[in-house]
Amino acid sequence: MTLVAIFSGAGISTDSGIPDYRGPNGLWRRDPDAEKLVTYSHYMTDPEIRRRSWLMRREQATWNPAPNAAHRAVAELDGRDGFAVRVLTQNVDGLHQLGGMPDRKVLELHGTARAVVCTGCGARSSMDEALERVDAGETDPACRACAGILKAATVMFGQVLDQEVLGYAMSVAKACEVFVAVGSTLQVQPAASLAGMAAEHGARLIVVNAEPTPYDPLADDVIREPIGTALPKLLAGL
Repeated sequence: MTLVAIFSGAGISTDSGIPDYRGPNGLWRRDPDAEKLVTYSHYMTDPEIRRRSWLMRREQATWNPAPNAAHRAVAELDGRDGFAVRVLTQNVDGLHQLGGMPDRKVLELHGTARAVVCTGCGARSSMDEALERVDAGETDPACRACAGILKAATVMFGQVLDQEVLGYAMSVAKACEVFVAVGSTLQVQPAASLAGMAAEHGARLIVVNAEPTPYDPLADDVIREPIGTALPKLLAGL
């Protein structure tokens, strides 16, 4: 059984209509101020940032993205005899699961945008429920249980990753035979360090990304072709 780790970043979802962040046409380059909307310190201290963040979430909910060929190719590999796949994703869109990967095999390193969490008491609810409140006129909905500040159940800039999830991801990186980093600039730490960890433990490291990454020198293969065609071709040939 060959263990394959798929480390995915925003680039795998651009064909689904979700813009990336740091690419040539990424959100941060077009609107650097938008980064404040997902920065914990700004979010917690500035009610206007929270209002803008909820409006951003509301707009994103209208995108209704669907899994693309790259997501489906990952799930198809997991269904082939002789392969075990684990997805280590920086994405919060849930498209790997919608594309056919079992939820238990997807480690969402940066959390999920499909849920909401209270920063006070930790209560969780669905994003749909929170956005219904926004639609009803609550510009900055508070926790119904303790009146605390609500946020998407994502890891914002300035927050630490869930240590249990990160620990499991590190175990996968150390144990896998093949580590495919796809659609990620491999700049956001500590998640990006998983690529180097896999290479150090003997995995075949493959980078599929339009732009150079800091881990390209460690890679056995670097692919610059469009992800929607390159990843299905790559995984079919394993």
